Amino acid sequence: MDKNVFKKELKQVLKENEKKVENNVKKGIKPLESTIRPAFIYILTFLKWCIIAICTGMIGGCVGTLFHKTVEWATNYRTNNDYIMFLLPIGGVIIVLLYKLAKTSANVGTNEVISSIRTGEKLPVALAPLIFVSTAITHMLGGSAGREGAALQLGGSIGTSVGRIFKLDEKDMHTITLCGMSGVFAALFGTPLAATFFALEVVSVGVIYYSGLIPCILTSLVAFSVSVSFGIEPLRFSSIPIPETSFTSIFYTSLLAIVCAAVSIFFCLSLDKTKKFLAFIFKNEYLRIISGAVVIVALSLALKTRDYNGAGMGIVTDALNGIAKPEAFFLKILFTSITIGCGFKGGEIVPTLFIGATLGCVVGGLLGLGAQFGAAVGLIAMFCSVVNCPVAAIILSIEVFGAEGLILFAIACAVSFMFSGYYGLYNTQKIMYSKLKAEFININAK
Repeated sequence: MDKNVFKKELKQVLKENEKKVENNVKKGIKPLESTIRPAFIYILTFLKWCIIAICTGMIGGCVGTLFHKTVEWATNYRTNNDYIMFLLPIGGVIIVLLYKLAKTSANVGTNEVISSIRTGEKLPVALAPLIFVSTAITHMLGGSAGREGAALQLGGSIGTSVGRIFKLDEKDMHTITLCGMSGVFAALFGTPLAATFFALEVVSVGVIYYSGLIPCILTSLVAFSVSVSFGIEPLRFSSIPIPETSFTSIFYTSLLAIVCAAVSIFFCLSLDKTKKFLAFIFKNEYLRIISGAVVIVALSLALKTRDYNGAGMGIVTDALNGIAKPEAFFLKILFTSITIGCGFKGGEIVPTLFIGATLGCVVGGLLGLGAQFGAAVGLIAMFCSVVNCPVAAIILSIEVFGAEGLILFAIACAVSFMFSGYYGLYNTQKIMYSKLKAEFININAK
């Protein structure tokens, strides 16, 4: 750099600092105070969030563990008592009745949790117990749903409650809601880093709330530690054979990611259209959920399998071991769309993992990537496509499958993120920037 230019820039910086000191003096702040005060604020804020995050993580970890154990028990009970599936219509009536007795709209779900982070709208106190019980009923009686929808709603409700106890202001309430979401998610899946970035990314695609990084990661780690101490095993598959990174493996991984993106759009549209169609046909909530339950029971009997009832993590494990039926991904979309669309509670991400793993297992085998690796790529790419969170998806691949195939998984996430367009599971999710160019668009996910 030219000496004269450097001197000119240095003088400008010194002049600006002199003005800041003068302004501080006018305000009664001494030069030393003007340096110490900001540092003191940083320290206080850090300590504040350490305390709040630890409290939130402890509560989220305990609730997440209890929820995991409850769903696990419900699933085992259904597996050992097949007849209970015939009670699914009665379970649906109970779910609708519970929401009505609590005077809480049955439509309040993950979308409303995400929306509350931006709008500051308060979540109902009854949301946590309602989604807990309703999801357990859905799993026990054979509805096709996941757990994370409940996890995000439980976490959001817990975060909001903790925020009220600590009397946080409106902006901090947004952060504590993210903390609650990431904490319960980490407790359920055993992926604290993915849970952290999922919470930070999912609200506004293209904008990460970095101010929530310390609170969320600390909450996730505490919640994860609590769940592990109670014997909850993290989601790990470390024995997947990873192909060498080459032009061929990159090409076929990208091709599989495009297929996953296309199926993810179909899945999101199926969920949305089925819900609207059933709401149009059956105005009465009781009749709607009973009709959906009857269809689920009839389909299960007709197919002579229970593979598509409940979360289906056993099928995901089979796919990652190289075993999957070609029609499995489509039937899971059908079962889940009807279950969620008619009013049962749960989530869509575990079904997403099911769809991605079974689809990837079949397509990966055909492409020559290997059925096991194809299932792993399908799982991660499908997750990335439906939630529009590429950073969280990449981190999830590391936590679940290890770092050996990081480059291929990252490519799969990048490709599936782009080709999935502006579709997603949550229509209150904001897509802030275009996926095709550096352009601010600020639209809701379809």
